[in-house]
Amino acid sequence: MDSDDAARRIRAAILAIPRGEVAGYGEVARRAGLPGRARLVARMLSHNDDPRLPWHRVLRSDGRIALPEGSDGYLEQCQRLRAEGVRVVNGRVAGVKARATVDEQVWGPPD
Repeated sequence: MDSDDAARRIRAAILAIPRGEVAGYGEVARRAGLPGRARLVARMLSHNDDPRLPWHRVLRSDGRIALPEGSDGYLEQCQRLRAEGVRVVNGRVAGVKARATVDEQVWGPPD
C-alpha cells in the first residue's frame, strides 16, 4: 500500500467519526485497515491542511488531547469538541477510558 492510499484511508476513517464523538489515533488506524499505525495517523494529521477534516475528534487512547496544553491547537480542539457537545475537562474528554491491553483482554485486569 502506498502512502497516498494510506492517507485516503485515514481521511475516510476520520470523516466517518460522527459529530459529538471521538476516536483515538490507534482506533482511526484500525478503522482505516492499518492496525498498529497510530503514529501514521498523527503524522498525517500534523500535515493536514483541509479545513473540512474533523481532526479535533481524534484523541489519545486515554481520551486526552495530544497537543501541548495551552497551545493554540489545544485551545481550538477543546473549543471545537465543546461546540459539538463533548465534555472536555482538563484536556481530557469526560467518559473516555483507555482501551484494555491485549493482556488485559485475555487475562483480565492486573491485580
